[in-house]
Amino acid sequence: MNEETDVTASPAIPAVSLSSLLKRTVVDVDGKALGRLEDAVTWLRDDEYPLLHGLVISRDGTRFFVPAIDILGIDQDKIRLQAERQGSRPFERRDGEALLKEDVLGHRLLDVDRSALVRAYDIRLARTKEGWVAAGLDVHKHRWFQFGAHEHHPARDWHSFILLTGSPSALKSRVAASGIRRLKPAQLADIIEGASTQEQDLLLAQVHADPELEADVFEELDENKQTLLFKSRTDAEVADVLSRMRGDDVADAIMDLPQERRQTVLGLLPPAQNAKVMALLGYNAATAGGLMGTDFLALLESETVAAALSKVREATTQQPEALNTVYTLRDDGALAGTLTLVRALQLDPNTLLSDAADADAVFAVPEDDIIAVTTRMADFNLLTLPVIDAAGRLLGVVTVDDALEAAIPRDWYRRASGRPTATRRSKGLARADQTALSQ
Repeated sequence: MNEETDVTASPAIPAVSLSSLLKRTVVDVDGKALGRLEDAVTWLRDDEYPLLHGLVISRDGTRFFVPAIDILGIDQDKIRLQAERQGSRPFERRDGEALLKEDVLGHRLLDVDRSALVRAYDIRLARTKEGWVAAGLDVHKHRWFQFGAHEHHPARDWHSFILLTGSPSALKSRVAASGIRRLKPAQLADIIEGASTQEQDLLLAQVHADPELEADVFEELDENKQTLLFKSRTDAEVADVLSRMRGDDVADAIMDLPQERRQTVLGLLPPAQNAKVMALLGYNAATAGGLMGTDFLALLESETVAAALSKVREATTQQPEALNTVYTLRDDGALAGTLTLVRALQLDPNTLLSDAADADAVFAVPEDDIIAVTTRMADFNLLTLPVIDAAGRLLGVVTVDDALEAAIPRDWYRRASGRPTATRRSKGLARADQTALSQ
């Protein structure tokens, strides 16, 4: 394994096992024993394999640092070094270094490809043009009859994982280049809920680097975990996250906060969002008003299909599920009709919405219960259901995902997800009443 291998160009992970090397004696060019390998020191680099900075070897109870430039060769049987230098320095960990044995082996990692927390049992080293790198990881637990021979297991590319241990500065260097954005918010929420406190802190730090992703993840967290995480944040920090969340999710989160914090956090929200949340807090949890969100697209029926499609393209901050339907309004603001996005794409762009929309719109009123909402959506094959007031004005929209969450019994969801407790938030269930908010 001393020949150079371009690991970035080859799908095969070179089979130089760190766990096997940790059992071996380190020798010089003449075969003289210099000590035993204790660890490998690397620099973590954005979007590149960790580069071997040096080795930690032990001799007579002292750990010494050997720079990578002194490594003559590494193979499955031994590590060969140049003749020992005079004045070899005892090893002291430096800022930004990551130790492969101490920080990685035996620790849990985030498997990005499989959206799961796994444990590292071995690390594979490879020779490249710039030096030795950590190229692959073995996360397969050996069976009892294999006697821990991880060097014989298949390994996967290092970039398929995110480390969840190490020095703070080394961890910080990973944030910008991690594959965290390859995971969906619901997947990240599941992982965070099953992580240890230290793992959660790192995952949340990485998520925090992308404010929009952070808001999406918090929307997906179960109410107990979300409340616990908000407990450790200031009112301003909580409001910052909530300001990017959907109004119905914000209303749920507000009611999960301790009573003494609610008014303060509400006051820190942008005025427009504050008004929407206050309105949602006034509806009964198990009704259309409690289920609806305030993201929707409504235009006067005198507009054209082209104008509607343009608005859809511009609505990048709205909940995508709510944009499946365009709602048309009369001059007095009352709901006039509905137009599905697919139908809009099929029509001449110059068609007036008054001619394109279905004037016989199916709707709910805020007092309709969950059964009425879900039955109506099922009967008419609706992805969204508008909620209107007594004057016919559009108040909000119930999306099919929110309707399903409310309709599926909690024990069914618990069985399907494998979770020990009810988790995904049924919209409005935290809003049993609004009286507590004003007390």
